[in-house]
Amino acid sequence: MSNRDAEIERFLADAGWGDATVESFPGDASSRRYFRLSRSDLSRGDELAVLQDAPRGAETPAEPEGASVTDRQALGYNALARLAGPEPAAFACLSNELVIRGFSAPKILAADLDTGLLLLEDFGHGVYAKVIEADPEMEAPLYAAAVECLAEIYRSSFPAKMQYHDASWRVRTYDDVALLTETHLFLDWYAKDKGAVIDVTAREQWDAIWRLSFLELDTDAPGLALRDFHAENLFWLPERKSVSKVGLIDFQDGLFVHPAYDLVSFLEDARRDVSLDLVDGLIEQFCTQAKLSDPVAFRRAYAVLGAQRNAKILGIFVRLAERDGKPAYRGLIPRVHAHFCKNLEAEIFADLRAWFETYLPGELA
Repeated sequence: MSNRDAEIERFLADAGWGDATVESFPGDASSRRYFRLSRSDLSRGDELAVLQDAPRGAETPAEPEGASVTDRQALGYNALARLAGPEPAAFACLSNELVIRGFSAPKILAADLDTGLLLLEDFGHGVYAKVIEADPEMEAPLYAAAVECLAEIYRSSFPAKMQYHDASWRVRTYDDVALLTETHLFLDWYAKDKGAVIDVTAREQWDAIWRLSFLELDTDAPGLALRDFHAENLFWLPERKSVSKVGLIDFQDGLFVHPAYDLVSFLEDARRDVSLDLVDGLIEQFCTQAKLSDPVAFRRAYAVLGAQRNAKILGIFVRLAERDGKPAYRGLIPRVHAHFCKNLEAEIFADLRAWFETYLPGELA
C-alpha cells in the first residue's frame, strides 16, 4: 500500500466511510482523482459520496497573498493564470459559499485540507451531456436552466475572501496578466504544432492586440465565474427547486471577471455541439436575467472572452496530447478551432486576423 493509499484509508475511516465500496471514475485534465463511494446502512439505507483526491505538491504553487507580477512569473503558470493548483481550500471555500446562497455545489461531508482529501455529496449520474444525449429534447430546457443559474450567480454578492470553517481562500480578479498568459498557450503549443515560427516581434504584436481587446471587458461589472462551466461539469437535479436544479462542480479556479466568461464557456463547448438555434436566445436570456443594460457591448465582450478561451484551449489540447500522452484531445481540436475562427470574425479582431495572415497564413480559412 502506498503512502497516499494509507492516507485515504485513514481519512475515510475517520469520516465513518471506512467500510464503503470504492470505485474510481474519470476525472478532468488536472492532477485530481475522483472516486465514487457507496455503502449500505440499516438505518439510513444506501448512501453515496464522492472522494476528491487533490494531493498537495502535485502542481506548481498558486499565487500567494500580495504577490507581484514578478513573483507570479517566478512561481510558474498556476500563479500567473491565477489557478488554484494544489490548494484544496479553494474548492472547499467556493463550494461552501455557493451552497450558502442556494446553489447546488457539492456539500462537504468531510475534509482534510492538509492532505488534499475531500468527501463530497454525490450528485448521481445526471450529467448534462449524458441526459441530453439520451433525450435531445432536453437540451433546450436544461440549457435555459443553466443560463438562469449563471445569471443568478452573477447577481449574487460574493466576498473576495471566502470561508469554509477555519479555512479561507481569496478569489482574485481575472486580470490582464492571467488572460494574456493563457493565450500564450496557443503560441507555445498550437502554433508550434503547426510549424509556425513565433519570434519576439510576433509575440509583442500578439500581446498588444489582446491587451487592447481586453478593454471591452470593462463594460459590465465583474462577477464570479466558475471558469470551467460546460455540459460535462453540470448535473441535472430535477427534484430540486429553481436554480438549485443545476448541480455545479469543478469551480476551484473561480475568479471575478466580466459576466460573459462562463456563458461563452457553456455555449462554445469544446466537447459537444450546442444547437445553433438556441445560442442567440440563450445570450439574450442571460442579458435579461442578469439585468445587463447594453447587450451590444456584452456581445463584444462575449467575442473577446470566447476568442481568449478558445485560444487557450487549443494550446491546452495540443499540450495534453504531446506532453501528457493524451492523444484523444486532438479529436476535440476541430470544434474548438471552429469556435475560435467564429470569434475572430468580430470587428474588434481585424488586427488579430492580420496577425494570422502574417504568421499563420490560412489558419482562419
